[in-house]
Amino acid sequence: QVQLVESGGGLVQAGDSLRLSCAASGLTFGSAVVGWFRQAPGKEREFVAVMRWRTAGTYLQDSVKGRFTISRDNAKNTVYLQMNSLKPEDTAVYYCAAVFLPSSRPLGAFAPGDMAYWGKGALVTVSS
Repeated sequence: QVQLVESGGGLVQAGDSLRLSCAASGLTFGSAVVGWFRQAPGKEREFVAVMRWRTAGTYLQDSVKGRFTISRDNAKNTVYLQMNSLKPEDTAVYYCAAVFLPSSRPLGAFAPGDMAYWGKGALVTVSS
């Protein structure tokens, strides 16, 4: 059974940092594309960042470039989202997601429907 489990969410103040983790069980990321999405109250789920596991190539949403970093730990089969200089508008439930795709598929702003596996989410609240 495939499971993605997020951790590291919490309540922080504007300007603070948080690191989210996503640990996988039941699958090895290997040839997967692994990403982070978020959903703010009353809004649709949106793309944040994605990584091609094999090459560590990444793509991030413009609004988080320079503040967020996606990275991985091969040995732990875990992907991270380092979030710096957090803003109140970053408040959302953050979801880890994965899909197995051929390497020919370029990285970009994936849609939620592109992903096959999902975690249950981690709440990040940024106060002003």
